[in-house]
Amino acid sequence: MDTKFAIPEIIFGRGSLNHAGQCALRLGAKKVFLVSDDGIERAGWLGRLMEILEDAGVTWIYYPGVTPNPRDFQIELGAELYAKNGADVICAIGGGSALDTAKGIAIIASNGGRIQDYEGANRVRKPLPPMAMITTTAGSGADISQFCIITDMKRRLKMSIITRTLMPDVAIVDPLILRTKSESLIIQSAADALAHAIEAYMSRIASPFTEINSLQAITLIIANLEHAVATRSLDALEQLSIAAVSASMAFSNASLGAEHALAHALGGYFDIQHGLMHPILLPSVMRFNMAANPKKMADIGRLLCKRRGRCSFTDDRDAAVKGIETLEKFFSSFNVPLRLRELIPPEGRLLFEPICRMAVGDACNLTNPKPMQWDDFLAVCEETW
Repeated sequence: MDTKFAIPEIIFGRGSLNHAGQCALRLGAKKVFLVSDDGIERAGWLGRLMEILEDAGVTWIYYPGVTPNPRDFQIELGAELYAKNGADVICAIGGGSALDTAKGIAIIASNGGRIQDYEGANRVRKPLPPMAMITTTAGSGADISQFCIITDMKRRLKMSIITRTLMPDVAIVDPLILRTKSESLIIQSAADALAHAIEAYMSRIASPFTEINSLQAITLIIANLEHAVATRSLDALEQLSIAAVSASMAFSNASLGAEHALAHALGGYFDIQHGLMHPILLPSVMRFNMAANPKKMADIGRLLCKRRGRCSFTDDRDAAVKGIETLEKFFSSFNVPLRLRELIPPEGRLLFEPICRMAVGDACNLTNPKPMQWDDFLAVCEETW
C-alpha cells in the first residue's frame, strides 16, 4: 500500500519562541493576525510574542475570541476581522482551542462559506493563508496536524475537519512555556497525546513512519508524566513535548479512531474539555479494538507493562489485557475523572443513544481497526458510566 507522510517545519527547543518574528517574515508577513486566549494573555506569553513580532518589524491585529471547544460563530467573527484588517499571515499561540480557531479562520478567510461546509475529509479546495502555530501544551497536536476540531453549536457536535492544507507552515514548540501550565492541564494534554499515539498505532492506515512515532510517544509519556506533575522538572516537561510532537506526526498521517469519535460527540454535546475524556474512554475502546488487531494491541500492552515493571505474558491476548489494565492503573494515579458520571449530569445518560449515533459519522471512526456502530459506542458509555 502506498503511503505519505507530511509534517510542517518544526522549530523545537527551549527559547524557540524567540524565532517567531523571523518565521513570520519568512512567510511574507506584513500584518499578522494573532489568535490566542485569556489564559495565555495572563501568563504573559501573548505579550512576549507581540514584542518579538514588533522587534522583527511585523505589525499585528489581535483576535481574542477563543474559548475551550471553539464555536462555529467564533470562527466566522474571526474571519470577518481578518478580512477587514488586511492581515496576511495567521499566527496562533495557545492550546488546541486557539490553534483550531486559527485554522478555522484560515479556512473561511480563503474559501468562504460556513465552517460546516468543510466537515469531514478533504473538502477544503483553496490554499490557506500562511500559518505559524505556537503550542503552549504538550498534547493537542494542532500545531503539527492536518486536523481542525470546531463545535457546531446547533447540533452540539464537535466537527472533525481533516485536510492536508490545514497543516501549518511552521510549528514552534518551546518547552519553557509548559512551566506556567497547571497540573490539570499537563495531565489532560499528556492524556490527549497518549490517545493520539495509541489510536494512530491501531489505525487502519498506519504506516511504518507513523508506527515508530506512536511507540516513541507512548514510551516517553509513561516514563515522564508522573515526574513532570510531581516536580515540574523542565527535563521531564521537555520529554512530554517531544512525545506530543511524535504523537502528532503519527495521528496527523494515520488519523485516529473510535475513542476520539466518541470524545468529540460527548465533548461537543456536554461542552467537556477534550483532555478529560481520554482516561475515561480510552481503555474501554482499546478492549473493543483488541479482537480486531490483537498483535498490535499486544505491542502496546507489552510497552505499557515494560515501563511499569510487568513483563510476563502467556500470549498476545494476555499482553493486550494486561496493558489495558496497566493503563487504567496509570490514569488512576492522577487526580482526574475516571467515570462519565463525574462529568455528565444523571439526566445526560438518557441522551447517550442519539449522541452515539452522531459518533458513528465522525471521520475518526473510519480508521478505527473496526468502525464502531452506535450500539458499540453505547456499550462504551454504559461501561464507563
